[in-house]
Amino acid sequence: MKKSFDCLIVGIGGQGTILASNVLGDACVIEGRHVRGAETHGMSQRGGSVETHIRIDGKFGSLIPAGTSDLLIAFDVLEALRYRHFVKPAGTIVVNREMVVPTSVFSAGLPVPKIEDAEAELKAGGQKVIIFDATKTAAEAGSPLAANIVLLGAASHVLPIAAKSLEESVRRNVPPKTVDINVKAFALGKEAGA
Repeated sequence: MKKSFDCLIVGIGGQGTILASNVLGDACVIEGRHVRGAETHGMSQRGGSVETHIRIDGKFGSLIPAGTSDLLIAFDVLEALRYRHFVKPAGTIVVNREMVVPTSVFSAGLPVPKIEDAEAELKAGGQKVIIFDATKTAAEAGSPLAANIVLLGAASHVLPIAAKSLEESVRRNVPPKTVDINVKAFALGKEAGA
């Protein structure tokens, strides 16, 4: 019997998946919610996957079983494809319309799909899919490096955490000199995900 809200955050090393999971986890702490998390790092410096599991109000471990995640936040279209099997049929997938190539999966000479084909594949799964250029939106906020916070903003409509708690957590977890950019990035992401 599942009682948690499960969120899987995935990306390529260096994209900010760990910071995004820290922001989400801290927002749970702000609200006094029980949260469990786990991180898995691939060969991140060589284009490998990084995944973080966040279970809100859960009591049964920190890893999300395949097919049960309520939300997948993917910083890359290929990573969304790689991890979509974790999302339950009624779940939501929030994706940055970006494709980092080559990742470790394609370094062996496998054909890289066109971004349009990857998007179509994601949308064919039945889950709600929100896909947009989070990097461009982050640049509008002041830095393309804030794409992770943009994606959290877009996912805020699905998360069982108040947007004000998420924004406060952004303020508490990003480097002090980037607070204004990241708060704006969160607001723009929230607008994009509405």
